Amino acid sequence: MSKFIKSIAAAALAIGLISGAASAKTVKPFEGVVIVPASANPMQDDSSSAKVKSDSQPQFKRARIVAYNSPMAPGSIIIDTREHALYFVLGNGMAARYRVGTAKPGFEWSGTHPVASKTVWPDWRPPVEMRARRPELPEYMAGGPENPLGARAIYIGGTLYRIHGTNEPKSIGKSVSSGCIRMLNEDVSELYQFVKLGATVTVI
Repeated sequence: MSKFIKSIAAAALAIGLISGAASAKTVKPFEGVVIVPASANPMQDDSSSAKVKSDSQPQFKRARIVAYNSPMAPGSIIIDTREHALYFVLGNGMAARYRVGTAKPGFEWSGTHPVASKTVWPDWRPPVEMRARRPELPEYMAGGPENPLGARAIYIGGTLYRIHGTNEPKSIGKSVSSGCIRMLNEDVSELYQFVKLGATVTVI
């Protein structure tokens, strides 16, 4: 583990951001949510412009830090499919914002579920329903750069869906998936460090 990652983890622990699992109970996702989008490009990889506005929060290299008032606990994830944006709640009226790819028409869904598991370079087993639509797909694909799940996967409990990387970076910011949430490999690798098992994921 690099010195940089250790410093982020230490800061996160200090403020309680990753001290424990968030509640997995269902919440009203729109209640009390006010979003102020970042003015800069959220895909920009510029650590100097991605600094958190408060020294009490850990630093992110990939995310844009934005004003985001939410009733959800710090460490929760809110995915706004209309914005193609994922918000990792930091508390104190702030969140880390990433651009994502979301479900294509006919595959949209919403709800609140806990994070069930996390995997580095996940294997892929397309669901039976997907293979029925696309019989050319393999029954199984080992994890790696060619795998469509990318570098990391965060499994959303109670569903078939994941927050995962992609080998199709041009799909980010679009409605293209069969229900999963896609991120750039670099972004999902950063998010993966902070998300705890049991943390709440809300898709709206």
